[in-house]
Amino acid sequence: MRIHICGVRGSTPSPGAEFARYGGHTSCVAIAHDGSSPSLVLDAGTGLRRLTTLLDGAPFSGSLLLGHLHWDHTQGLPFFRAGDRFDASVGLYMPEQGDAVEVLSRAMSPPHFPIEPTGLRGDWHFAGLDAGRYSIEGFDVLARDIPHKGGRTFGYRISDGPSAIAYLSDHGPSQLGPGPDGWGPYHETALELADGVDLLIHDAQHTAEELPAVAAFGHSAADYALRLGELAGAKEVVLFHHDPGRTDDAVDEMIASFEGRSPVVSGAAEGTTRDLG
Repeated sequence: MRIHICGVRGSTPSPGAEFARYGGHTSCVAIAHDGSSPSLVLDAGTGLRRLTTLLDGAPFSGSLLLGHLHWDHTQGLPFFRAGDRFDASVGLYMPEQGDAVEVLSRAMSPPHFPIEPTGLRGDWHFAGLDAGRYSIEGFDVLARDIPHKGGRTFGYRISDGPSAIAYLSDHGPSQLGPGPDGWGPYHETALELADGVDLLIHDAQHTAEELPAVAAFGHSAADYALRLGELAGAKEVVLFHHDPGRTDDAVDEMIASFEGRSPVVSGAAEGTTRDLG
């Protein structure tokens, strides 16, 4: 399984030289079977534009899984050139909350945008998913509800058999209470998704010191991500959904603060790939 990191920011894109190393695009991770083009994509932030480059002129044929419907996770949809062409074939799946096209159209339709989701070219299929286990693009996909303010939100566990990742891009566990460390409880759903994974890609928008003032926004402290990975037996924690104002140097400082801890901690960087298995 090959993991392509296409977008790493939360809330808004972050242009500028001080954000160039980790990247300024919003959330998007593309997954491929060994030796294949990416066919399963987690979230459709502005990082989705990078997938067109990865496909090197080929149309996209595969599935998009949205964790939730905030702008930073959907804004790439109408700018996904490999999917917006007549020979593309795209299944888009989102947490069930009514008619999928109608819900997406609340943000993507005139006067907010020139076209609705059904105006995308190619063979597009839109559907809602309930929490559960699915087989999508040859991957085993486990979808579970996780707390995040402002709409139904899923975390995902993706496995090809030998390898597995957990993707909790937007996770506000403090909505369930303070937990043992004050960052939110290490609740059953989060532990199930992260159990023994090779990579835990997790919301790290805040530091522990920042969290009390911003906990109502629905995101995690990086310290929570590391402790969850430790409790779940994850091999590596990848800090994700970087705050749009957190510079590359500040992300470096965050990662350095966890040096020597277990599991190993890294920062999600746009344009990087990881081969698992």
